[in-house]
Amino acid sequence: MTRARQSPGWPMNLRQSRRAQGFTLIEQVVAAVILAVATLGALQYQCFAAGQGRIARVQSAAARAAHLLIEDWKSTAGSPEYDPSTLGLGFSAGVAAPSGFTTPSGLGATLNDAVYGATFCDVPALVMLKYLDVAEDSLARITLRQLAVIVRFGQVGAGGTIAVAESKFADLPPITLVTYVRLDATDG
Repeated sequence: MTRARQSPGWPMNLRQSRRAQGFTLIEQVVAAVILAVATLGALQYQCFAAGQGRIARVQSAAARAAHLLIEDWKSTAGSPEYDPSTLGLGFSAGVAAPSGFTTPSGLGATLNDAVYGATFCDVPALVMLKYLDVAEDSLARITLRQLAVIVRFGQVGAGGTIAVAESKFADLPPITLVTYVRLDATDG
């Protein structure tokens, strides 16, 4: 009877002692590799998210500036003499549009045949204003004029082309805002 109360035997003691030893070297290396891959993935995602957040901030600032320009231009009844550089808001004097500055068709003539430089969140951009008289009622002497503001990221580089400082802004589509203003005999 005393034998029944003793330990169950050597196989059980071996299992208990093996558990007490801890993890094997291979298990520790596999765990370290998994942890390293997860950490690198998290860091890469954080960098990607920060870059996308910056793009969103720059695009939002550019869209707000385009909205401000189109509303201010609209308040002048779409005047062909409008000049954003006189607003005192950081728009540079107009320069010739660089090659490669494409705009959607049907937006009309470029105001002052120029683009205006601006900086949004430390990213240079070019702003083009276009207008087109889309309808006219000669009897009432009323004209409907389309106004458009196009913002493209970059600056005028050497050779009259668009130079983009950061590659993540090179392939972004331009921001285009369009509105209409009624011109009548009183110009307003």
